[in-house]
Amino acid sequence: MDKFIEGLEKVAITVCDREGNILDMNQASANVNSHGQKIVGNNLFGCHPERAAAILRDLLENHKTNVYTVEKNGIKKLIYQVPWYDNGEFGGLMEISLPIPYEMPNYVRQPKES
Repeated sequence: MDKFIEGLEKVAITVCDREGNILDMNQASANVNSHGQKIVGNNLFGCHPERAAAILRDLLENHKTNVYTVEKNGIKKLIYQVPWYDNGEFGGLMEISLPIPYEMPNYVRQPKES
């Protein structure tokens, strides 16, 4: 699976443990983080302002998902922060960040009738 994750050149993926320690990141994530791969092993709380740190603490403590969009340098991104599990036990959070169009279609799909 790793080769596929690294092949996602514009999709940044960062993984942290239950305490917020950064376990791994793909190259796309390293490219958008100011210190790149050097932050692996560091704690998320040292590189986020208090407002964001409070949200991250809540996600970690309550195993929650957080989804939002951001815009920076003319690029809009979807940020998806989701719990990951190891053999059914909460392992931490994974953040997936990907560029999205400013306007995009939304398709409502109905289940097929049985």
